[in-house]
Amino acid sequence: MLKTALKPRWIAGLVFALLLSAVFVLLSQWQLSRSTQHEAPAPSSVEEVKPLVDVLKPGQFFPGSVSDQMVTATGSYDPGKQVLVEGRLYNNQKGFWIVSAFAVNDAPVLKGVAASPQTWIPVARGWVADAAQAGPPPSGTVTLTGRLLPSEAPVPNVDAGPGRASAVSTAELINTWKVSSYPGFIAATSEISGGATIPLDGDVKALNIPAQPPAEQVNWLNLFYAVEWVVFAGFSVFIWWRLVRDDYRRDLEDDEDYEYSDGFPDEPDAVPAATEPASQDPEPKVQQ
Repeated sequence: MLKTALKPRWIAGLVFALLLSAVFVLLSQWQLSRSTQHEAPAPSSVEEVKPLVDVLKPGQFFPGSVSDQMVTATGSYDPGKQVLVEGRLYNNQKGFWIVSAFAVNDAPVLKGVAASPQTWIPVARGWVADAAQAGPPPSGTVTLTGRLLPSEAPVPNVDAGPGRASAVSTAELINTWKVSSYPGFIAATSEISGGATIPLDGDVKALNIPAQPPAEQVNWLNLFYAVEWVVFAGFSVFIWWRLVRDDYRRDLEDDEDYEYSDGFPDEPDAVPAATEPASQDPEPKVQQ
């Protein structure tokens, strides 16, 4: 069969099949890239700073539509309600987030036995490399701006210790601080008091958390097309192999016919047997 495949026409056919397969593979890769390419997101207003009291309500679930929204709030910190959340990275260095309780002015007051007379929200004020570098929050009335983020899940079976927290979890912090809280927290980008921006201490680094990109959606139709083009690529080579095999079988049949004709040569024409002349009846005897 190799001899048949090395015929010039089948070598040319193989080259054509491989080129066709390469085109099909390129089309498959293009379809695969399209299957995970999300459409351009609609213009978002998350970078537009909005009042916290207009964006989120306490005592409700955190809606995904307000995640990453830039908000502003006016109120005051309680220096006695501050924790450090360990294991946070800044330029690939592990450290701590400083998270302080912030009483929001004009926030709705929750009702209930355990509700506090004022509604609070945790604020991640900055990052420090060492716990000893974390200072108290600024005093007095503060207007802060930051990115609104959903509450994190507490780490199970972990006791972070006094003044520490395993995560920025509203459920964990309200039990520690004994206050009513919004169902999320703010990663602060700026703090203003008396019309002037409050600078961070030298050891405290600003968080500046960007908005998260939209999740990629899988386009199953494009994924199906990608698999289909791969099948076509394999099929083009298979067709070439089938054509070569059929040609090979025809060659075998031609060889068998040739060997059959050589083994049984044509017999010479038979010579017809000589015929004897017809016997003539003897002359009848005349009776005397």
